[in-house]
Amino acid sequence: MPEPVPPLASSVDVPLADLVRSAGARLGRAGVTDPAVDAELLAAHVLGTSRGAVQGAAIRGDSITAALASQFDALVERRCARVPLQHLTGVAPFRHLELAVGPGVFVPRPETEMVAQLAIDALRAAASASPIAVDLGTGSGAIALSLATEVPHARVFAAENSVDAFVWTKENAARIGADNLRLAFIDLEHAFEDLDGTVSVVVSNPPYVPDAAIPRDPEVRHYDPPAALYGGEDGLDVVRTLSHVGLRLAHPGGLIVIEHGEWQGEAIRAILAADGWQATATHPDLTMRDRATTALRPA
Repeated sequence: MPEPVPPLASSVDVPLADLVRSAGARLGRAGVTDPAVDAELLAAHVLGTSRGAVQGAAIRGDSITAALASQFDALVERRCARVPLQHLTGVAPFRHLELAVGPGVFVPRPETEMVAQLAIDALRAAASASPIAVDLGTGSGAIALSLATEVPHARVFAAENSVDAFVWTKENAARIGADNLRLAFIDLEHAFEDLDGTVSVVVSNPPYVPDAAIPRDPEVRHYDPPAALYGGEDGLDVVRTLSHVGLRLAHPGGLIVIEHGEWQGEAIRAILAADGWQATATHPDLTMRDRATTALRPA
């Protein structure tokens, strides 16, 4: 059951339904993709409740105080300026997790959930009683924490080389808690050299946007860290590094999982095959766009 809206002060003079409806219209005019959803989520954030509770309160005809309405209006104004919703609420959902995010870290997207699923499935299928997974460029920790919490018998290692992002990695690891997760602030090329030849799953959501392909959405263009977006002239510079590092880390039969743009699967399969990986395959996300490529380390 959704949580109730918190008790209201005596000056309940602003109808919530009108407020949310007006905010949705403003957000729509500003070009926000899901304006009604964002309006409800911002209202839920201000009220300290859930989106479902906001919807229920609006149906009942509940009102909120002028002070809360003013807080809500200020957030809507910032969202109209295309500040990411997650920066305003401070959190981003990912699978069963709620991750803290903000300036300096890439906001996890729903499409990455299937990338995590590929890694989780392989980790659960590993023959070892305590298989090892490595997440390279973990950012907010979304993939690594999903692996650690959903495959509790595994050992998960996560590397990040951005100071700003690593702050968020550590915060999420501390908030969520996972005794089987080890974090490291380290260059990806030299990550976890003590694990060479022992890893069952190497996974990454690397920067893969070509340098000249400036993202259309202001939320991405202005707020996601450039180091988490741009991957060189063809977008695949970090993928090439991942291929080499993955071969070092993975044991024979170990899997690599790399997220990428929908047109990059063929090029990534070629990179992996040229380096000696076998059984390369590209997988679509739920919208049927190619989203991840996998390969096996040969024996």
